Amino acid sequence: MRAPQRWLLRLAQGLGIAWALPMTALGLVAGLAALAAGARMHFSPRDLACVFQRVPWGPGGALTLGNVILDTGDTLARPCHTYAHAAGIGHDPPILLADHERAHVFQYMALGALFLPLYLLHGGVSARNRFERAADRYALSGRGWWPWARD
Repeated sequence: MRAPQRWLLRLAQGLGIAWALPMTALGLVAGLAALAAGARMHFSPRDLACVFQRVPWGPGGALTLGNVILDTGDTLARPCHTYAHAAGIGHDPPILLADHERAHVFQYMALGALFLPLYLLHGGVSARNRFERAADRYALSGRGWWPWARD
């Protein structure tokens, strides 16, 4: 990537991080509570996120809030099924949880505090939710994290 393009990318990323800050703050509060309960924290430059591992609550898996990923496991670099595959409406190969959650980070950076209400309006945690389909598409192909991209 040439220097002018890199500069524009960093500017866009900085604006996205600022736009997602209200949700990131909620994620940091939850992450700090998880630290007190034994979780571990690190920053992932690739995911543009502060990652909390071994979060001791929740049904398993991960939750993204802004630029924070709360993960119940030891690493995001683990395989998981797409939502469609898990629901029996698709036969996708396994994806990496890190790639799926990175797509949600990008979605938050684009939509800011609008992400959560829009996510819930589109069905919440569900194989039919366009945000989850987009995150799975990104995890499968490295493209298409935008929820309104064509499936």
